[in-house]
Amino acid sequence: MLSAFIEQHNLPDEFSNTVIQHYQPLAERILSQVKMHNTPYFVGINGCQGSGKSTLTDFLAEYLTTQYPLNVLVMSLDDFYLTGEKRQQLAEAIHPLLATRGVPGTHDIAALEHILMQLKARNSGFSIPRFNKATDEPFPKEQWTVVNKPIDIIILEGWCWGVKPQTDEQLKLAINELELQYDAKGEWRHYVNQQLSEAYVPLYKNIDFWLALQAPSFDCVYKWRLEQEQKLQANNINLANSKVMTPAEIVNFTQYFQRLSVQSCATIGQSADAIFYLDYARQITATPAKEAQ
Repeated sequence: MLSAFIEQHNLPDEFSNTVIQHYQPLAERILSQVKMHNTPYFVGINGCQGSGKSTLTDFLAEYLTTQYPLNVLVMSLDDFYLTGEKRQQLAEAIHPLLATRGVPGTHDIAALEHILMQLKARNSGFSIPRFNKATDEPFPKEQWTVVNKPIDIIILEGWCWGVKPQTDEQLKLAINELELQYDAKGEWRHYVNQQLSEAYVPLYKNIDFWLALQAPSFDCVYKWRLEQEQKLQANNINLANSKVMTPAEIVNFTQYFQRLSVQSCATIGQSADAIFYLDYARQITATPAKEAQ
């Protein structure tokens, strides 16, 4: 199973060491918790852009479904981004920076909440949105993920998933050039923080187990995000209406994420059941963890 996974995801051979030392023990730890529940088990994964959330979640799903009689569903907060039209409406009504996807307030949280309730009730026969970053719009509904059987384990990952809101004091000063130039009064960041507090945090209670992939600093986010965009470009080279970003656009784009990414690094350890500390090459350097409650 491992060799096939490495080949399918175009990973280096040394990835097997990461699996043996970190990913497989994590999967077994999650399994041990699942066995103590008779309801669907929810795993939340936090990590900045390009930290490896997708690779990890794909491995966990494949391992748990091939090694055990379990139904596992992987979900991404990214797939709940609002359409460009709805974001433009927010931009006109609240703040121009909300036209750009990414921050709390640019997701369809009502849809996410409804789907979480469906999964918790072990319902089936419904679809989960998928978002196409190459076009910056949701995929057509016929391409959404169909849940056609009850799910045992739900893995939900997202760059701001699990992050706690900031205080008014923390929101006072601009954190980068984007905020300094386009959010001098703090209206955008206060709105984002309010959305995080009122709409996202209440959903955290659904998560049974939290894992954080912690970057060494925000400096590496540009490099990792650039790698993601290059892969996206390679996979959509013939797309006529491509919204794949240039390196200069990525510099600007990552500034939208900086405030809450830094907030995550500072606070996620307070609530995470396990943390994978990463180096600049995305190798796991340490895994101090507290036992899941």
